[in-house]
Amino acid sequence: MKNSYIINDLVNVDFNYSYLDKVIKKALKHEHVKNAYFSIIFVDLREIKRINQKYRHQDKVTDVISFALEDNVDQFYLKIRVLGDIYICIPKMIEQANLYGHSIKRELSFLTIHGLLHLLGYDHQNKEEEKEMFELQELILNEAGIKR
Repeated sequence: MKNSYIINDLVNVDFNYSYLDKVIKKALKHEHVKNAYFSIIFVDLREIKRINQKYRHQDKVTDVISFALEDNVDQFYLKIRVLGDIYICIPKMIEQANLYGHSIKRELSFLTIHGLLHLLGYDHQNKEEEKEMFELQELILNEAGIKR
């Protein structure tokens, strides 16, 4: 089995996001991930706020939330890693793309890799972790040809 993921578009985005396949493959190759499965779910402002409040006890909208299954227990089924779920708030992503002067392609790629790295155990709770994670995100995006 190869790495596999599914995108659930709950907001019916009106732009092409097929480029994410290349970005995701670069990240998984860079991190030597094989035989893994995860999902990406595109949601709206109300849903991301509900998820953030319910699971993180923060009553606010955020851009991306990851639920890493491997944080809890080794989840191996038929030698397949089940990494977890990445929720991306499309309206927040578009707002940030405009705010930072990025293309939608750049911002969505960034949030996808950010969420995926969380599934793989990376975090940014302190300066050292943040530096490591954000440098890795930039490296992967650059390798995938997603420039600022």
